[in-house]
Amino acid sequence: MQYDSILIEPVLSEKSNVMREEGKFVFRVDPRAGKTQVMEAVRRMFEVHPVSCAIINVKGKPKRLRYRSGYTSSWKKAIVKLAKGEKIKAFEGA
Repeated sequence: MQYDSILIEPVLSEKSNVMREEGKFVFRVDPRAGKTQVMEAVRRMFEVHPVSCAIINVKGKPKRLRYRSGYTSSWKKAIVKLAKGEKIKAFEGA
């Protein structure tokens, strides 16, 4: 698996913005990726030193549209903690 295909997109929400101030960054990742692969992808793509990684499987939510019911897609997210004092410049707007 290529490192640039592991990280799909950053998760931008109020909760992830608060976590970013603590040095934790949240990404939507490939469902087949593991912790070590995610940490290596963050290290190579953003040139930072990740300390730890937590991976969470997010279940799809029930949705209804004009008498049809179903679920949104399930996905996988990773919370990556960086070494103290490091930041990802792409998130900071620089």
